[in-house]
Amino acid sequence: MRYRSILLPAAMAGMLASCATSAAERPSPATLTPSAAAPAVPERVLPYPVEAPPWFERAVQAGTRTMTGRPGPRYWQNDASYTLEARIDTAAKRLDGRARIVYNNNSPDVLQNLHVDLTQNFHAPGVIRFEEAEVTGGVTLSRVVVDGTTLGTDGFGPRYAVRGTRLVILPPQPVQPNSSVTLEIDWSFTIPKAGAGERMGWDDGLFYLGYWYPQMAVYDDVIGWHPDPFVGSTEFYAGFASYDLTVDAPAGWVVMATGELTNAADVLAPAVLERYERAKGSDEVVHVLRAGDGAGATAAGTNGRLRWHFAADSIRDVAFSLTRDANWDAVRTPVGDRDGDGTTDYTLINSFWRSSAPKWSEVARYSAHAITFFSEFMDMPYPWPHMTAVEGGGIIGGGMEFPMMTLMGDYNQSSDSALYYVTAHELAHMWTPMIVSNDERRYTWMDEGTTTFNENSARNDFFPGRNHYLDDQNTYLQIAGTGFEGEIMRQSAFHYNTAAYGIASYMKPGSVLVALRAVLGEDTFMRAYREYFQRWKYKHPYPWDLWRTFEDVSGQDLDWFWRSWYHETWTLDQAVASVTTATGNTTIVIEDRGRVPMPVLLTITHGDGRTEQRTVPVDHWLAGNTSVTVTLDSGDVTRVEIDPERAFPDVDRSNNTWSR
Repeated sequence: MRYRSILLPAAMAGMLASCATSAAERPSPATLTPSAAAPAVPERVLPYPVEAPPWFERAVQAGTRTMTGRPGPRYWQNDASYTLEARIDTAAKRLDGRARIVYNNNSPDVLQNLHVDLTQNFHAPGVIRFEEAEVTGGVTLSRVVVDGTTLGTDGFGPRYAVRGTRLVILPPQPVQPNSSVTLEIDWSFTIPKAGAGERMGWDDGLFYLGYWYPQMAVYDDVIGWHPDPFVGSTEFYAGFASYDLTVDAPAGWVVMATGELTNAADVLAPAVLERYERAKGSDEVVHVLRAGDGAGATAAGTNGRLRWHFAADSIRDVAFSLTRDANWDAVRTPVGDRDGDGTTDYTLINSFWRSSAPKWSEVARYSAHAITFFSEFMDMPYPWPHMTAVEGGGIIGGGMEFPMMTLMGDYNQSSDSALYYVTAHELAHMWTPMIVSNDERRYTWMDEGTTTFNENSARNDFFPGRNHYLDDQNTYLQIAGTGFEGEIMRQSAFHYNTAAYGIASYMKPGSVLVALRAVLGEDTFMRAYREYFQRWKYKHPYPWDLWRTFEDVSGQDLDWFWRSWYHETWTLDQAVASVTTATGNTTIVIEDRGRVPMPVLLTITHGDGRTEQRTVPVDHWLAGNTSVTVTLDSGDVTRVEIDPERAFPDVDRSNNTWSR
């Protein structure tokens, strides 16, 4: 996540200047008059069925996907194991790296070539970029070896070629199904100030390294090798792997990374080590380091340098930070019963921040709440040994997620609550795309929209008393119907502008999930939502897997919902057209003036203060109608309101209420 907190509001402001909580049970059905029958000719545009593209349906036929949203009986995915070494020259701002990658071809296909992402080539001269970037020269490859054969770039035999952010390798032998290939790559690059689109870089007393190593591209059961380059605007698609990481850094710099720190006793100063170990069992924040502790934070090392070692399994990426003269807060937080032994498990929360960012003194507490909340909300305990937040003022304004790690801005110019919001958002990403790993480059909304919904759920818990879902709903409604909006299903890198990308990736899909919860009811929605995460944890879902899971669990055909909200830019506008009261009865006329069909959730207030709920089923609109008459056996109605809880993003709420 990068745009949500910083870039989108500015883009919205510039663009718009130029252009004119649901209940657990659904309300009872409304009583409709006989005129509710379907018209001979539909009065409205009707959503047509959603069909998956041929390449997805081929995966269904092959048995790797299903019509129910479950992984198929023949589902497979490739994986890898990485042994990585990174040496950081803090003065020259340079990284020298060495990788040994064992790539396992678990597919039924013979791989004639291998694809590797070199994201730092986003900073090479002449590459395709959708935004400005510092030109550092990109990645220098000094050694590429495949199964013991050293490759070059010339000739017609085994070789490699670099095309932008993609390294393509023709190996000495094709990689057969159910076999492995070993790659050894040495490389270096100059660390950019705010690299990979402000997702990594350096500042005073800080280095944050993300997207820094040659990473195998995804070869999946739906499209094969993922072909899309990194262009800055959209993010990543990565396979799961095990990692063994060694970071060689100057003494006095504290390193934290994805994975378990396995040699803490060798690299931390004794007093720091004691506080670090104590924090793992503490329910109160432990100040492991205070700014100003300086070189006393670490061991002396050899020749003034230390080697920090981390290990991790079943993750899709690895990142690390170096901090000097920074604060380090740590505390444990409960995540539920992770291993099924009947006892509560915990994870360690770390927060690294400089004294120039005083609001960060609360981030350890914010992170602890978010991780505990999401573990319960998703019914999926946080699986890893730590969650670390690193303050990145001077590199990033919003936030960016990595497994077990996040980089976030200093938020000096924002409110305390805004810093909680971004913390909750980035930590919600640990469930998607870090556990449920979708293709962010094409379907950004699958993780950003879901994470937006999760973030707002956490905000409601941390800051009770207001409906936090409405913030994103209102932002979406600013662009809805203006002609500037793009479809959610538009390939994410190709939206019309930054605001259209942000709305289609964050605010609208997050708001649509709130609407879907109101359609299905709380219980059914949460069963389907959690089932999707259970089915696809440590796997690669596509949109049709998500949608079919909801249909499978709910037992409903929801094509009308997916078509209207995800494939179109239609709007919802339900209106109370008229209310006529008489002795003993009331007649209410509801009109559907938009194109999105949704059930009508009516709340009716009587003269004695009594309220009742009625629902007009969506099938009435799907039959082609644009109006409906609801009759009540009561003449004392004083107020009629559509969707008073604002679960649905209706573009004109001025016509949702009648009162007398």
